[in-house]
Amino acid sequence: MPNNFQNNINLRKSLLDQLKSQTEILRAIEMMVIAIKKGNKILIFGNGGSASQASHFAAEMVNKFYLKRGGIPGIALTDNGANITSIANDFDFKYVFSRQIEALGKPGDIALGITTSGRSKNVLEALKLAKQKHLETIGLSGRNTDDLKTAETDLIIAVDCDDTPAIQEIHLFILHTMAEKLEADLFGESEDNGD
Repeated sequence: MPNNFQNNINLRKSLLDQLKSQTEILRAIEMMVIAIKKGNKILIFGNGGSASQASHFAAEMVNKFYLKRGGIPGIALTDNGANITSIANDFDFKYVFSRQIEALGKPGDIALGITTSGRSKNVLEALKLAKQKHLETIGLSGRNTDDLKTAETDLIIAVDCDDTPAIQEIHLFILHTMAEKLEADLFGESEDNGD
Protein backbone atom coordinates (compact mmCIF):
# COMPACT_ATOMS: atom_id res chain seq x y z
CA MET A 1 0.00 0.00 0.00
CA PRO A 2 2.65 2.65 0.88
CA ASN A 3 4.43 2.14 -2.48
CA ASN A 4 1.20 2.41 -4.43
CA PHE A 5 0.21 5.53 -2.46
CA GLN A 6 3.56 7.19 -3.21
CA ASN A 7 3.31 6.16 -6.89
CA ASN A 8 -0.15 7.75 -7.09
CA ILE A 9 1.19 10.97 -5.59
CA ASN A 10 4.17 11.00 -7.95
CA LEU A 11 1.95 10.44 -11.00
CA ARG A 12 -0.31 13.34 -10.08
CA LYS A 13 2.64 15.62 -9.36
CA SER A 14 4.05 14.78 -12.78
CA LEU A 15 0.71 15.42 -14.53
CA LEU A 16 0.23 18.74 -12.73
CA ASP A 17 3.76 19.74 -13.67
CA GLN A 18 2.98 19.05 -17.36
CA LEU A 19 0.11 21.56 -17.23
CA LYS A 20 2.61 24.42 -17.00
CA SER A 21 3.23 24.08 -20.74
CA GLN A 22 -0.44 23.54 -21.69
CA THR A 23 -1.27 26.76 -23.51
CA GLU A 24 -4.59 25.18 -24.53
CA ILE A 25 -5.99 25.84 -21.04
CA LEU A 26 -5.46 29.59 -21.37
CA ARG A 27 -6.83 29.51 -24.92
CA ALA A 28 -9.97 27.73 -23.67
CA ILE A 29 -10.46 30.36 -20.96
CA GLU A 30 -10.02 33.12 -23.55
CA MET A 31 -12.64 31.45 -25.80
CA MET A 32 -15.06 31.29 -22.87
CA VAL A 33 -14.50 34.90 -21.82
CA ILE A 34 -15.12 36.14 -25.37
CA ALA A 35 -18.27 33.99 -25.67
CA ILE A 36 -19.68 35.20 -22.33
CA LYS A 37 -18.96 38.85 -23.16
CA LYS A 38 -20.91 38.39 -26.39
CA GLY A 39 -23.92 37.06 -24.49
CA ASN A 40 -23.32 33.38 -25.19
CA LYS A 41 -23.27 30.41 -22.80
CA ILE A 42 -21.23 27.32 -22.05
CA LEU A 43 -22.78 23.85 -22.38
CA ILE A 44 -20.87 21.18 -20.44
CA PHE A 45 -21.28 17.40 -20.62
CA GLY A 46 -19.66 14.04 -19.90
CA ASN A 47 -20.39 10.59 -18.44
CA GLY A 48 -19.97 9.16 -14.93
CA GLY A 49 -17.33 11.11 -13.02
CA SER A 50 -17.12 13.54 -15.93
CA ALA A 51 -20.89 14.13 -15.61
CA SER A 52 -20.32 15.10 -11.98
CA GLN A 53 -17.53 17.42 -13.03
CA ALA A 54 -19.78 19.01 -15.66
CA SER A 55 -22.36 19.72 -12.93
CA HIS A 56 -19.68 20.97 -10.55
CA PHE A 57 -18.23 23.38 -13.15
CA ALA A 58 -21.68 24.68 -14.15
CA ALA A 59 -22.53 25.37 -10.50
CA GLU A 60 -19.30 27.33 -10.05
CA MET A 61 -20.19 29.40 -13.10
CA VAL A 62 -23.83 30.05 -12.23
CA ASN A 63 -23.23 30.66 -8.52
CA LYS A 64 -19.60 31.47 -7.67
CA PHE A 65 -16.09 30.16 -7.36
CA TYR A 66 -14.41 32.76 -5.12
CA LEU A 67 -16.32 35.95 -5.90
CA LYS A 68 -19.83 36.97 -4.96
CA ARG A 69 -20.79 38.25 -8.41
CA GLY A 70 -23.28 37.98 -11.24
CA GLY A 71 -23.91 34.56 -12.71
CA ILE A 72 -21.99 33.20 -15.68
CA PRO A 73 -24.29 31.28 -18.05
CA GLY A 74 -23.25 27.64 -17.90
CA ILE A 75 -25.49 24.59 -18.27
CA ALA A 76 -24.55 21.00 -17.45
CA LEU A 77 -26.36 18.82 -19.97
CA THR A 78 -25.96 15.97 -17.47
CA ASP A 79 -28.40 17.42 -14.92
CA ASN A 80 -31.83 16.83 -16.48
CA GLY A 81 -32.78 13.21 -15.89
CA ALA A 82 -35.99 13.54 -17.91
CA ASN A 83 -34.10 14.80 -20.96
CA ILE A 84 -31.41 12.14 -20.71
CA THR A 85 -33.75 9.19 -20.15
CA SER A 86 -36.30 10.24 -22.75
CA ILE A 87 -33.61 10.72 -25.42
CA ALA A 88 -31.91 7.44 -24.50
CA ASN A 89 -35.27 5.64 -24.55
CA ASP A 90 -36.72 7.19 -27.72
CA PHE A 91 -33.49 7.40 -29.75
CA ASP A 92 -30.23 6.08 -28.30
CA PHE A 93 -27.87 6.92 -25.45
CA LYS A 94 -25.45 8.14 -28.11
CA TYR A 95 -27.69 11.21 -28.59
CA VAL A 96 -28.34 12.27 -24.98
CA PHE A 97 -26.10 15.34 -25.33
CA SER A 98 -26.39 16.10 -29.05
CA ARG A 99 -30.21 16.41 -28.84
CA GLN A 100 -29.75 18.97 -26.06
CA ILE A 101 -27.13 20.82 -28.12
CA GLU A 102 -29.65 20.84 -30.97
CA ALA A 103 -32.31 22.37 -28.70
CA LEU A 104 -30.18 24.75 -26.60
CA GLY A 105 -27.03 25.54 -28.57
CA LYS A 106 -26.68 28.78 -30.50
CA PRO A 107 -23.83 29.96 -32.74
CA GLY A 108 -21.06 31.41 -30.58
CA ASP A 109 -21.87 29.23 -27.55
CA ILE A 110 -19.17 26.93 -26.20
CA ALA A 111 -19.64 23.15 -26.08
CA LEU A 112 -17.28 21.65 -23.49
CA GLY A 113 -17.17 17.86 -23.72
CA ILE A 114 -15.37 15.89 -21.01
CA THR A 115 -14.24 12.34 -21.76
CA THR A 116 -11.41 10.61 -19.91
CA SER A 117 -11.13 7.95 -22.62
CA GLY A 118 -11.44 10.39 -25.51
CA ARG A 119 -13.86 7.89 -27.07
CA SER A 120 -17.27 8.51 -25.44
CA LYS A 121 -19.74 8.21 -28.32
CA ASN A 122 -22.31 10.62 -26.86
CA VAL A 123 -19.67 13.27 -26.15
CA LEU A 124 -18.22 12.96 -29.65
CA GLU A 125 -21.70 13.07 -31.23
CA ALA A 126 -22.48 16.27 -29.31
CA LEU A 127 -19.19 17.92 -30.30
CA LYS A 128 -19.80 17.05 -33.97
CA LEU A 129 -23.31 18.53 -33.90
CA ALA A 130 -22.07 21.58 -32.00
CA LYS A 131 -19.51 22.16 -34.74
CA GLN A 132 -22.24 21.93 -37.40
CA LYS A 133 -24.33 24.47 -35.46
CA HIS A 134 -21.35 26.87 -35.28
CA LEU A 135 -20.66 26.50 -31.58
CA GLU A 136 -17.04 26.58 -30.50
CA THR A 137 -15.95 23.18 -29.22
CA ILE A 138 -13.54 22.19 -26.47
CA GLY A 139 -12.64 18.61 -25.56
CA LEU A 140 -11.18 17.73 -22.17
CA SER A 141 -9.69 14.24 -22.34
CA GLY A 142 -7.01 11.80 -21.35
CA ARG A 143 -4.14 10.76 -23.59
CA ASN A 144 -6.27 9.45 -26.47
CA THR A 145 -7.37 12.37 -28.66
CA ASP A 146 -7.75 10.70 -32.07
CA ASP A 147 -11.57 10.65 -32.02
CA LEU A 148 -11.75 14.24 -30.77
CA LYS A 149 -9.55 15.26 -33.70
CA THR A 150 -11.78 13.30 -36.09
CA ALA A 151 -14.75 15.22 -34.66
CA GLU A 152 -12.83 18.41 -35.63
CA THR A 153 -12.92 19.68 -32.04
CA ASP A 154 -11.65 23.28 -32.04
CA LEU A 155 -9.49 22.90 -28.93
CA ILE A 156 -8.36 19.75 -27.11
CA ILE A 157 -6.94 19.79 -23.60
CA ALA A 158 -5.38 16.37 -23.02
CA VAL A 159 -4.00 14.89 -19.82
CA ASP A 160 -1.13 12.63 -20.88
CA CYS A 161 -2.29 9.58 -18.96
CA ASP A 162 -4.46 6.44 -19.27
CA ASP A 163 -5.42 6.13 -15.59
CA THR A 164 -9.06 7.26 -15.24
CA PRO A 165 -8.95 8.47 -11.61
CA ALA A 166 -5.77 10.45 -12.22
CA ILE A 167 -7.22 12.01 -15.39
CA GLN A 168 -10.40 12.98 -13.55
CA GLU A 169 -8.44 14.57 -10.71
CA ILE A 170 -6.40 16.65 -13.17
CA HIS A 171 -9.59 17.54 -15.06
CA LEU A 172 -11.03 18.91 -11.82
CA PHE A 173 -7.91 20.99 -11.27
CA ILE A 174 -8.22 22.34 -14.85
CA LEU A 175 -11.92 23.14 -14.38
CA HIS A 176 -11.17 24.93 -11.10
CA THR A 177 -8.44 26.90 -12.84
CA MET A 178 -10.92 27.84 -15.57
CA ALA A 179 -13.58 28.89 -13.03
CA GLU A 180 -11.13 31.07 -11.10
CA LYS A 181 -9.72 32.75 -14.21
CA LEU A 182 -13.18 33.28 -15.75
CA GLU A 183 -14.29 35.04 -12.58
CA ALA A 184 -11.16 37.17 -12.43
CA ASP A 185 -11.38 38.14 -16.12
CA LEU A 186 -15.10 38.90 -16.03
CA PHE A 187 -15.53 40.36 -12.54
CA GLY A 188 -12.15 41.20 -10.97
CA GLU A 189 -9.81 39.47 -8.52
CA SER A 190 -10.82 36.89 -5.91
CA GLU A 191 -12.01 38.04 -2.50
CA ASP A 192 -12.65 34.91 -0.41
CA ASN A 193 -12.22 31.15 -0.35
CA GLY A 194 -15.88 30.10 -0.65
CA ASP A 195 -16.95 26.51 0.03
